[in-house]
Amino acid sequence: MNRIANYEELKNRITTWIGDYVVQNNIKSLVIGVSGGIDSAVVSTLCAETRLPTYVLSMPLHSSTKNDDLSDSYCNTLEKKYGNVTKIRIDLTSTYDQLLKSFDFWTGEGEFTSNNLANANTKSRIRMVTLYQVAGTVGGIVVGTGNKVEDYGVGFYTKYGDGGVDIAPIADLYKTEVWELGRHLGVDQRIIDAPPTDGLWEDSRTDETQIGASYVELEEAMEYGTGTAVEILEKFNQQNKHKMTPIPTFKL
Repeated sequence: MNRIANYEELKNRITTWIGDYVVQNNIKSLVIGVSGGIDSAVVSTLCAETRLPTYVLSMPLHSSTKNDDLSDSYCNTLEKKYGNVTKIRIDLTSTYDQLLKSFDFWTGEGEFTSNNLANANTKSRIRMVTLYQVAGTVGGIVVGTGNKVEDYGVGFYTKYGDGGVDIAPIADLYKTEVWELGRHLGVDQRIIDAPPTDGLWEDSRTDETQIGASYVELEEAMEYGTGTAVEILEKFNQQNKHKMTPIPTFKL
């Protein structure tokens, strides 16, 4: 999917949009988590291009060596290239381990049993808390890195984890468009070539393996309602609707 005629114009439109939001809301800086994937690489670069104070965070948490290296390397690249970028590296592994260890007291009939999905989501939420701690300290906002398929198609993100953000600069771009924008911005080719993964599982499973369809197939289903991934898109959209709609509220 490629609906973009001019990627330089797109870059300028997004950076202007971010800058206008910052001015209108009296914000001092931008805070972004950099995972080593294409989405966060593109968003962090766009934020750097605004020339506003930008904090890029590398947050290893039982991360694969490859993802950690890509994240750390790209943060270093941005800090060297842009005078407005500050890199922060915070290893959250011990924080996560200590949190899970705190459940060891739960014994008896209600014995605590570790749940892999809950654990993966907790990793994402710990990162979100870290981003907001930094944002609160530097008078900034947390900039989201979700794309259109993830945020509005299949709901492939953690509620109050990587879904907990203040603005979403690329949430109306399909993944293939994010890849193209990344090429235009000069993102590290290793990041462009890396299979997308949320990095929350010990086996480093990819996004497309978890979903059961490629981003290209999902984009066709989302844009045109055709192709082999229509049922998969509809299943995940319905399953994750609670992430994408307002919190149910009892009304008097």
